[in-house]
Amino acid sequence: MAEHLTVADGTKEEKYRALYPQLRALVGAETDLIANMANVAAAIRETFGFWWVGFYRVVGDELLLGPFQGPLACTRIARGRGVCGTAWAEARTLVVADVDKFPGHIACSALSRSEIVVPLRCGDEVTGVLDIDSAELSTFDEVDARWLERITALLAP
Repeated sequence: MAEHLTVADGTKEEKYRALYPQLRALVGAETDLIANMANVAAAIRETFGFWWVGFYRVVGDELLLGPFQGPLACTRIARGRGVCGTAWAEARTLVVADVDKFPGHIACSALSRSEIVVPLRCGDEVTGVLDIDSAELSTFDEVDARWLERITALLAP
């Protein structure tokens, strides 16, 4: 049975601080990665109201769309292409204040204005990415990067 996560109003930091232990408990109770990705995407979008929240999984030599919340998305992304493919290739979190200024940005939606992409890791290997888009410029910062890296670590086997 699905649980409703409760996150208090407040600053971004306070919202992540309230959300994290709830996600840890939810993910810890389930062994299926796809189910956990789906719930994490839903909880983040519900908490923050971001335009698009979802996962891409590494399948062969590309990223393949996984569980997400929001409008239709790009299905496949090549390694090194766009923000997601670059975060995968460089194995690091990317915070993009204005996607129109990111070289090679893939515009799945013209309404996306800023983006953060966090690699999912299994040991030293990147196995996917968490991608979050905002309809506003400069939405994401180091607070998001720090907490989303902690949240994605919950998904490691």
